[in-house]
Amino acid sequence: MRLFIDECLSPNFAIELACLGHDAIHPLHVGRRGQLDHTVKESCIAEDRVIVTENVGDFKALLGREPIHPGLIALPQTSRARGWALIQDAISSLETRSGDPMDAMVNHCIEFEGDKPVLRALSASNQSGERKRGEP
Repeated sequence: MRLFIDECLSPNFAIELACLGHDAIHPLHVGRRGQLDHTVKESCIAEDRVIVTENVGDFKALLGREPIHPGLIALPQTSRARGWALIQDAISSLETRSGDPMDAMVNHCIEFEGDKPVLRALSASNQSGERKRGEP
């Protein structure tokens, strides 16, 4: 998966995800520290990257106005160890679905009920929630 690990999270998450075969970046590693949320959103849409963050309210509001976006993994504010476990659980839940996990995330947000990841629709034009990347 292509993931953007928000700067509120450990840069080690991106390193660990890359070791697991994901294309994950953190602002510290790509010269994007201190970017405003709307700039992060635009970059992630352009790069087709799912945003992983604890800054849930801001990014849900920003992405919720977009007709199409790559998705959001919305972590609760928690310890580093639990945050890492939740990221792994979210990705695992996507990988058990049929098809490309990136397609499942389009216009969706993964939130957590306890430790269980739940996929929910999130977009301005979400009639069916079934739009795929690249569709008009």
